[in-house]
Amino acid sequence: MTTSEDKAFPGWRGTTILCVRKGDKLALAGDGQVSIGNTVMKSTARKVRPIAGGKVVAGFAGATADAFALFERLEGKLETYPDQLARACVELAKDWRTDRYLRRLEAMLIVADKTETYILTGAGDVLEPEHGVAAIGSGGNFALSAARALLDYEDDPEVIARKAMKVAAEICVFSNENLTVETL
Repeated sequence: MTTSEDKAFPGWRGTTILCVRKGDKLALAGDGQVSIGNTVMKSTARKVRPIAGGKVVAGFAGATADAFALFERLEGKLETYPDQLARACVELAKDWRTDRYLRRLEAMLIVADKTETYILTGAGDVLEPEHGVAAIGSGGNFALSAARALLDYEDDPEVIARKAMKVAAEICVFSNENLTVETL
């Protein structure tokens, strides 16, 4: 049975993006699975990438073309507000919420630089995560829980991210273990 939520956001189920910050290090990881309904269309997609000349890393959940449009807009905001990730994110969120074209984009983003991490949504949210961990996508809550549990036992955020993503991939059928990991 299809719910109204399934019709409104048909592709939002299929990914896991996780950001872990510990000390002065950061890891942003994304799985590689692209699913349409119950079919795996690709297993090696790259949903995490550096932007702004490598000063910022970003990952997305949702429609790929929509996410790339948002990445381009974010890079433009970062050119306007260099080294001001929070301001660039707020300006993008305002545009995303009010612009007729952008409002239709179905994606969520995690963006981070050396000192800040944010989750951005089309509802105008610019959220700074607690405990240095953020996650989005269908496997996001699994990865988030695993990463939070590992924070006290691991020092390296990349190790935490890889282990937590493995847990998420074992639980969420819309995520896999083909990871892309970017670090700062």
